Amino acid sequence: MSELTPPEGYVPHFRKSRFTDPWEPLYSRTAAREVSIGLLLAEAHCNSRGLVHGGLIASLADNAMGLSCVAALSGEARAPTGGLVTISLSTDYLGSARLGQWLATDTHFVKTGGSICFADCLVRADGEPVARASATFKVLSA
Repeated sequence: MSELTPPEGYVPHFRKSRFTDPWEPLYSRTAAREVSIGLLLAEAHCNSRGLVHGGLIASLADNAMGLSCVAALSGEARAPTGGLVTISLSTDYLGSARLGQWLATDTHFVKTGGSICFADCLVRADGEPVARASATFKVLSA
């Protein structure tokens, strides 16, 4: 895999923001109830020790879980008109991610409610788990 060739199924990420601009290029793969976000790790993603910064990992998981909840709600014909906001986010670090690895999310649980959604996710570097995250989201009306 090279910087220009993400794993099969990943395409340039559909959602851009000023917050995630420094992480580019970002890629995503969508399914009925999951949006996986991935990127090839570069120096800009690292802390002073040369390891990928935990804040990047947590933010990537938060983004992926929120988008996965939107995908699940949309699949239930309940697309949130005002979007979602994070109520709580918990991240447990299981290992380290390093330069040159492919970092991607795997949202394996989404539960939708009337005004609250829940999600769990694994973040993997070259397929090995480096973090697990859980989040609760508030569904906003327009």
